Amino acid sequence: MTIDERFDDFVDDTLTDEDVINDLLSDSEVDGETSYVEKRLATVAIIGRPNVGKSTLVNRILGHREAVVEDRPGVTRDRIFYPTEWNGCEFLVIDTGGYESKTEGLSKSIREQVEFTIALADIVVLVIDVSVGSQRDDEVLIELARRSSKPTILVANKVDDEAKELLVGTLWNLGLGEPYPVSALHGRGSGELLDKVVDSITTIDAKTLVHSNLPRISLVGKPNVGKSSLLNQLTGMQRAVVHHVAGTTVDPIDEKVTLGNRDWMLVDTAGIRKRYTQAEGQEYYAVLRTNAAIERSDIVLMLIDGSEPISEQDQRILSFVEEAGRSLILVINKWDLVDEERRLYLEREIELDLAHVSWAPRINLSALTGRNVGKLAPLLETVLEEWNKRISTGQLNQFIKEIESAHPHPVRSGKQPRILFATQASTCPPRFILFATGFIEAGYRRFIERRLREKFGFIGTPIQIGVRMRKRK
Repeated sequence: MTIDERFDDFVDDTLTDEDVINDLLSDSEVDGETSYVEKRLATVAIIGRPNVGKSTLVNRILGHREAVVEDRPGVTRDRIFYPTEWNGCEFLVIDTGGYESKTEGLSKSIREQVEFTIALADIVVLVIDVSVGSQRDDEVLIELARRSSKPTILVANKVDDEAKELLVGTLWNLGLGEPYPVSALHGRGSGELLDKVVDSITTIDAKTLVHSNLPRISLVGKPNVGKSSLLNQLTGMQRAVVHHVAGTTVDPIDEKVTLGNRDWMLVDTAGIRKRYTQAEGQEYYAVLRTNAAIERSDIVLMLIDGSEPISEQDQRILSFVEEAGRSLILVINKWDLVDEERRLYLEREIELDLAHVSWAPRINLSALTGRNVGKLAPLLETVLEEWNKRISTGQLNQFIKEIESAHPHPVRSGKQPRILFATQASTCPPRFILFATGFIEAGYRRFIERRLREKFGFIGTPIQIGVRMRKRK
């Protein structure tokens, strides 16, 4: 759906009476500043070997399908945070990749993420597939959990019937106390497990913060464009698994980071390379979760590989951001690979292909070397302020009166619609309502938008303009 089509959805043929105007005025004069509050929650890490059912158990705990699940190992790669609650107790579940002690390459990065998660969590839940029993890697995980001195809960998963319960007793010799028989797929025993988790939470001091209402920044773009590298650069650690194989990130990764004088929640997303109809399996769900991450964001950092031509897929991802109505910053990454000749072509491509988001500021950087990454903080502050900006009704109507006086709406079929009244109905993104005697054409609305930006700024944020027409007598 284009911007103009979205604007047309606002057109209302109902009577614009005094009550409607007063209602909008009462809404418009409210302070538009968003409150960002931090909440302290305990963290529960779900760990285990590949394909023992960790992500399935996470979905069972959450009560809905959130983590990507497929019947093959290695789908989950990073540590993924999910807030949830049980019996009024809120906590944070961390899904992790399958742990393999002797691996190299991508699997080695996954192993390091699991080891870091054990150190990070308040409570550790070790999942073992009861049908295959304890393995060497399970013993390594047990040793890691013991060294961390964290409360550890042993889960015997895939206990789908009473016959499998006989196998649970073999896990007592692991030295972690009573194993909890669970069928993550069918939900059997999950209530008892959650009761144990809540009991363990009440005995510890939850020091990990879930920043539930911090301003959210999503990193989006094609696969291998440098999203995870930028996340690692901003957090100052190897937070996300980075590999030369495209599609390494599957689930959105949340991480708190301090930039400038403010805390932010950074969200690394999976690279989108196909349409919904073409994506299959984990890639299909990865696309869904990326779009959900965009919808929940305040600001989207759209990463574009500066060393390659702007592609149709870049444009398609930008259309997702536009449809969601999110603030936008264009990040031209891999600037260290862009020579003088490529810069000339790139400027021309941006001018032609990205003209529809000319309101978005641009920054050229290298996530690999850290070049210009420090310039992101002040730009993010500016865009967040514009995202929450509100224009008073008096200022707005004076502005509209000056525009109409200098550049009245074109006459169509012998009629010239006039704008009777204007108000800003909401922020995040800024949305304006024009009460008019007739339909305001899309071209004139775009003209008003350009003048709004010239007068009031709104850097990096989309502007929505709706029209309410006066009912004909």
